[in-house]
Amino acid sequence: MLASPASLVAVAVGGAVGSVARYLLMTAVGQWLGTQFPYGTLTVNAIGCFTMGVLAELAALVWSPSPELRALIMVGVLGGFTTFSSFTLDVGLLVSRDAFLSAAGYVLASMVLTIAGFFAGLAVVRSLVSVPL
Repeated sequence: MLASPASLVAVAVGGAVGSVARYLLMTAVGQWLGTQFPYGTLTVNAIGCFTMGVLAELAALVWSPSPELRALIMVGVLGGFTTFSSFTLDVGLLVSRDAFLSAAGYVLASMVLTIAGFFAGLAVVRSLVSVPL
């Protein structure tokens, strides 16, 4: 199945918005907490996964976004906002500094916080939205 031109534009626009938001948040977190540890990437991935959980559960229970809106938000904005390519780069930089313990801690924290964020997002929606059976 080919993507519609409208969906492609939605992904492109959303990706630009998400990428700019990621850059701004990572910069702010880096200024606040420092840059010796990749707090910025960890923050955007945790927030992005939580948001994906919220949106996925809303879409499953009470929200029926159009394919273009889904592409804009879930693929474009969140795809541009969260990034495991930055995660991989950060791990590589920590390893290149011989900060193996920090690298391992970062990988573990990233996995736990992003997966936990996703399920927390699902739980938040479930606690706020009642679906009649």
